[in-house]
Formats: sequence, C-alpha cells, structure tokens
Amino acid sequence: MTRLTIRHETVYDYDQPVAFSPHRLMLRPRDSHASRLVNASLELSPPGETRWVYDAMGNCVCWFSPQGEARQLRITSHLTIDRYPAPLAPVQPHDPHTNMPIVYELNDRLVLSPFMTPASEDADGAVLAWLRGHMGPPDEPVLDFLTRLNSAIHGQFGYVNRYVEGVQAPTETLALGSGACRDLAWLMVEAVRQLGFAAQFVTGYLYSPGGGSAVRGAGATHAWCQVFLPQLGWLEFDPTNGLVESPDLIQVGATRSPTEAAPVAGNLIGFPGNSRLSVSVEVYVDEQNPAAA
Repeated sequence: MTRLTIRHETVYDYDQPVAFSPHRLMLRPRDSHASRLVNASLELSPPGETRWVYDAMGNCVCWFSPQGEARQLRITSHLTIDRYPAPLAPVQPHDPHTNMPIVYELNDRLVLSPFMTPASEDADGAVLAWLRGHMGPPDEPVLDFLTRLNSAIHGQFGYVNRYVEGVQAPTETLALGSGACRDLAWLMVEAVRQLGFAAQFVTGYLYSPGGGSAVRGAGATHAWCQVFLPQLGWLEFDPTNGLVESPDLIQVGATRSPTEAAPVAGNLIGFPGNSRLSVSVEVYVDEQNPAAA
C-alpha cells in the first residue's frame, strides 16, 4: 500500500470583477478496492456554499456557489489516498464470451448499452478504417486485443500538451497523429465502441514515481479509458503511456463523454475582459506516513 498526497489547484484570473454561477466540481475520488480516501478538503476563493451529491454515474460532485464579485476564482483540492497496487497483468478469464466479438449477458447489456454507442461522428469511416488495420484473428481474446490496441495508440501517436479546453474528435486525432492524454483516451473509447465494447472516459491523476520524460501526463489531470469485460469488470487502459491496470492511475470520475468529466465547470456573470487559466497538480508520497509508503 502507498499513501499519496494530491494537491490540485485551478486559478482563473479576470481583468474585471465578475460574479459566478454555481460551479460543478469533480475533484473527489470514491473509495474502491484499489483506493481508500483518507482525507479530502477544499480551499475556495471567493468563499461560498458547497453541496455534495453523486451524479448518475456515481461520481462524487460538489456544487460550489461563490459569493459576491471577484477578479479571481481559486479552487484548491487536497487529497490523501491509500493506493493498493493492482496486478499489471490481470488473470486471463476462461469465459468464451471474452473472445471476439464481445458478447455481454442480457443483464449487463441493459446497464452497459449507453456506453456501447459512439458519441462522436465518423461520417467518412476514418476511425473504423484505422481500427480495421489493428484487428487480429476472429478468435483473439479481447484482453489481448485491447492491450495491443492500447500499445498501438501509445506507439503511433505523438503526445502534446494542450492547454485549451475541450477534446479533439477522434477523426481529428487521427488526422493530426497526435493529441493530449484526453484526446488519445477518447480515441480509444470511441474506437472500441464501434466494435460493441462498453467503454468509459476516465479522469483523475497519474502518480509518477521518480518522474522522467517517459511518463506522459504527470503534473496535470490525466485521462484514460475503461472497458467492461465479462468476469473482469471495468479494466483500465491508458493509451497515453501504454499502461494496463496500473497502480499509478488514480481515478476521480468516469463518464460517457469528456464533456461530463470536467474537473471544474461553471459560468460567469458579467464582462471579465481578458481571462487567464492556470492549473497545477502535484502527486507525491506522503512523507509523514513513511510506514504506509
């Protein structure tokens, strides 16, 4: 078990004072068999009322209503998490439904149906054509196929830091041959949905022990893909780094599309003039609890 401390700060600066509508914050992870939330707190400026809810996906959401007007909105999340390492190579299931094409039982299919339908356009068939180039034999176990596809995206596409909001359409990522972590994750989500897999867009953090340029996406919010498989449930694939079920992935939210996964979302009331956004994320071992590390 590793105890991690996470500090995530989002700062908006404006030329003119503005008021704020209620803001939706998705910054707090839920407990799971792989992670236990030890402590969580928010620093909010300007101050305001907070209300915690679970959304339809079971994500923990805070509705924050800033009071008065200000030229700066600052939201700082502090988390302490116990992370229990997951196996990097999940056990091979012996369920014939885990061969291609994927087959879900009726009860699972009723729940998974919204996550099996692509949410973006592929009018020219570019995503499907690219996907066909990575197909293996018809009886290939799906876990082998998904691991291969995850590695292919990692090897084929360049990684770029994009500081503008939003996610590229999968067709745009294919055309550019590059993208941020959220773009590569979204490409994999939408690609496997075309084959009938249930997939989710996942956001959270990446712990990078020792750092290094080989790890993409550390020091910021991170995004990856989850795919549901019979016997195994939701499995994590990070095409940005070629990781599968890595203990270094710390999930905060899982959604059908990237638009629902923003860590901070809300509107202004007034005319801000020019605005500037800065985001910083730190993930490190809690040195005050060396026995837990």
